[in-house]
Amino acid sequence: MYLSRVELDPTRRSTMAALAAPQKLHGAVESAFTGERRRRLWRLDRLGGRLYLLLLSEDVPELSGVVEQFGTGAAAETRSYDPLLQRVEPGSSWQFRLTANPTKCCKDPKAPAERGTVAAHCSTKYQKQWLLDRAAKHGFALREEEFTVTRVQWQHFAKHGIRPVTLLAVTYEGVLQVTDPEQFRALLCQGMGRGKAYGLGLMTVMRGGN
Repeated sequence: MYLSRVELDPTRRSTMAALAAPQKLHGAVESAFTGERRRRLWRLDRLGGRLYLLLLSEDVPELSGVVEQFGTGAAAETRSYDPLLQRVEPGSSWQFRLTANPTKCCKDPKAPAERGTVAAHCSTKYQKQWLLDRAAKHGFALREEEFTVTRVQWQHFAKHGIRPVTLLAVTYEGVLQVTDPEQFRALLCQGMGRGKAYGLGLMTVMRGGN
């Protein structure tokens, strides 16, 4: 696995358009690869007043097109993700950042057999509970007082220029502890929740905590 980073220029018209319509960035990410089409995890990060595109992939991407279209001119950075994955051990603590789409399924009590509709969790309480509820099956433990919601943003755009899409992007940051390394590595490589094509679901970690 490889983790890549491209600094984006938010003052460029093309970048502003892509920030308003995440499918444009999704297309740019996919164009960085040849061969079989696969779902790659990516995310927008704001660090130190700068805007970055993070991309996790099985192969080394060709990101010159992304740099040319949306970047500052600085070259993309790519490094192997495997050394980090190998350091995931039972009981290890990690600082994490995750931007995800916390949702719930709402069923009509008058039609219990029908498939429910998906709705976003709009309050911080339930956004945090959504992550707490999913921790165990993804191989980590999390305490409510050790993480927080740092950013919430609605995304409204039209898929293929026709079908309206609304997603709630919620960024979590804090400290977690690994309980099952295999499940946790799968989470890091495969993501969590809905909206992965639109920059959601990627968790990144760095050693931290106790």
